[in-house]
Amino acid sequence: MEPIEITTGGLLLRPWRPEDADAVCRACQDPDIQRWTTVPRPYLREHAVTFVTGFGGPEAWASGRGVPLGVFDAATGELLGSHGLVSIDGTTAEIGYWTAPTARGRGVATVAGRAVARLATERLGITRLVWRAGLGNHGSRLVARRIGFTMEGLLLGGHEHRDGTREDCWVGSLRPGEITDTTPAHLAAGSPAARRAAVFGAPQPTLALTGAEGMLRPYVEADIPRTVEACRDPATVEWTPVPADYRESDAVDYIGRAPRAWLRGDGAIWVIADADGAYCGAADIGVSADDPGVAEVGYQVAPWARGKGLATAATRTIVDWGFDELGLERILWSARIGNHASRRVAEKVGFRSEGVARARFTQRGTRRDMWVAAMLAADRRDGHVPAQTEEVPERA
Repeated sequence: MEPIEITTGGLLLRPWRPEDADAVCRACQDPDIQRWTTVPRPYLREHAVTFVTGFGGPEAWASGRGVPLGVFDAATGELLGSHGLVSIDGTTAEIGYWTAPTARGRGVATVAGRAVARLATERLGITRLVWRAGLGNHGSRLVARRIGFTMEGLLLGGHEHRDGTREDCWVGSLRPGEITDTTPAHLAAGSPAARRAAVFGAPQPTLALTGAEGMLRPYVEADIPRTVEACRDPATVEWTPVPADYRESDAVDYIGRAPRAWLRGDGAIWVIADADGAYCGAADIGVSADDPGVAEVGYQVAPWARGKGLATAATRTIVDWGFDELGLERILWSARIGNHASRRVAEKVGFRSEGVARARFTQRGTRRDMWVAAMLAADRRDGHVPAQTEEVPERA
């Protein structure tokens, strides 16, 4: 295959040259590039030299196994990233890319990605273009969606690192005629999807509680015994769906789901902790799979920590975080009818009743009716969170 150069949107995509080695070496010191790609760690200059003169150079073009391209500023020659086809197998190819830290936030990967996708489907006869990225690489996923890739799901163990370890990866595909000319509004900068990608693409934060001493922090293994103790409490068993004979294995399973939920971008699960970081309960927010502007909160306080306002403080903190960081427009709360303690918390935070949802959730095999309430971003924008005063009748 003859080497190809592409000029588009102020970018120059061209084959790598030996003199690019220093710039490649500098870019690949970036922790995100080392985390999400298969570059060696630590990354040395000799690795860059091997790349630009080996697979990244004439070798790939001559063999027809790939189309590696450096992405440069067309005016200054500054290295902005790497883009291209990392493999070609008949009429199927896989796209791959990274962006230099100094070039992020400028749309480089999207513009270059559209150019590479057009090269593949319109000039090279590729009928299925595949994209893959490790679970949690929300930046790459957002770029792929902006280009026009359809997300196909999760491939278990589909991403192999240089050390032989494997992790799950997202998979998407694109066919001829599916490339977007412009970024759809729902994926544009500032959209809930873009904000969600930025938040969940970073490590889960620890948040200071609003209105109380303490914090929301990620789970750690040391929380297992306290989680078991809290979930064996009769009130917790009565009002939540936890197993009636809660065991250590249940806590291990629950705590193990927390980091995975964050990687998927489904939501966040935190420990409610006191000022010393000690376990006092749990709180979570789950983002709707159908509408990135909607989420639901939940909370549970251990018996030894009740009466200190921690549930209210934790819920206020999560609600503020959801509106401010994720750009949510609507946050839901629900509780089994009769759970007046949970309802009082929701009312203090500002949730407004929406009534009763019949048989909304299953508690150990039995469908239960739920009180349902919501808060809107508009309530906060107007500087008014209506007080909740009316009583919702219980249902049998």
